[in-house]
Amino acid sequence: MPRHEVVSPIPGVFYRRPDPGSPPFAEDGATVTEDQSVGLVEVMKSFHQIPAGAAGTLVEFLVDDEAEVDAGQPVAVVETG
Repeated sequence: MPRHEVVSPIPGVFYRRPDPGSPPFAEDGATVTEDQSVGLVEVMKSFHQIPAGAAGTLVEFLVDDEAEVDAGQPVAVVETG
């Protein structure tokens, strides 16, 4: 199956939830749409959503929740097709 890497658009801290009391945007094995958020990156108290970028099944996250990420770093993998 083709795989699409979801990448962070900016450097910062990666979050899988919109806030601490909410469920994650998506779990491993979930079906996602191209525009669906799979996480957030926070830099200087500004939060930027990370869309899946492709429709399919989210097969794994490549970074932990609250991990520091670089711009262009893959954070998740979506199987397409």
